Amino acid sequence: MKNTMRQIVLAGVCFLAVFFAGCTTVPVTGRSQFNTIPDSLINSMALQEYNAFLKDPKTTLSTDAEKTAMVQQVGTRIADAVERYMNENYMNDRIAGYKWEFNLVESKEKNAWAMPGGKVVVYSGLLEVTQDDAGLAVVIGHEIAHAVAKHGSERMSQALMVTLGGIGLDQAMKDQPDSTRTIFLSCYGVGTSLAVMLPYSRLHENEADQLGLIFMAMAGYDPEAAVGFWERMAASKKEDGVKMPEFLSTHPADQTRIQNIKNFLPEARRYYSPQTGQPAQKPQTEKLGVYGI
Repeated sequence: MKNTMRQIVLAGVCFLAVFFAGCTTVPVTGRSQFNTIPDSLINSMALQEYNAFLKDPKTTLSTDAEKTAMVQQVGTRIADAVERYMNENYMNDRIAGYKWEFNLVESKEKNAWAMPGGKVVVYSGLLEVTQDDAGLAVVIGHEIAHAVAKHGSERMSQALMVTLGGIGLDQAMKDQPDSTRTIFLSCYGVGTSLAVMLPYSRLHENEADQLGLIFMAMAGYDPEAAVGFWERMAASKKEDGVKMPEFLSTHPADQTRIQNIKNFLPEARRYYSPQTGQPAQKPQTEKLGVYGI
């Protein structure tokens, strides 16, 4: 019995040591997050999966030069603004080594995603909802926010802790490569465990909405455009017959999301100036609240 209790206590101490060692802070929002994965490893793994996606015969890059240029221009403009802001206001290397890339893929699906290290993909079906540069900035700002906040690494750290007992990513890749790849893909919405990962995903979506508004504002895009975009997105989903109860969804319900965005707008406006090219100034009271669920 004493040995059992000693083992339990030791396990608890080890868990707390790993937890606190892996605690970092998300820029701007100030939220503490658990992340034990080195950037070099997660970015390398992301690049491998990203390249595999681009080489997949089912993946077709858009041949529409105008729309592709729009995606790349909006993405680069926001990424540049974010990098300027981070360099001006943070003494860290949170996004050092990021190599931003923005691709438009032919698909009827209204979707977009980002991987660690700055790889962002927009599906052409989404452009009928974004409509213009500002609407597209809502989407790309949201995806850049996922990358800057390192939501993928955070979820991967949580998944390794739960599924593989908290071993490091490098060891997991050596010992259980298939399981590790499955966990990686689940952190981007494929096969996610409802019971374990869903609450974190909702919080991440809300934080990406919050940061995305700020990032687009830094680049000179009016954050007010987000309300119209999400209203159009909600209408589009109804037309397509896509609707899922909020408690089963990794994304907030449409009306919840729109209301949260309206709540975020006063903070985002503080970063907004139509005159681009100047680094955004860090507000005096920067730490913002996150609408977690």
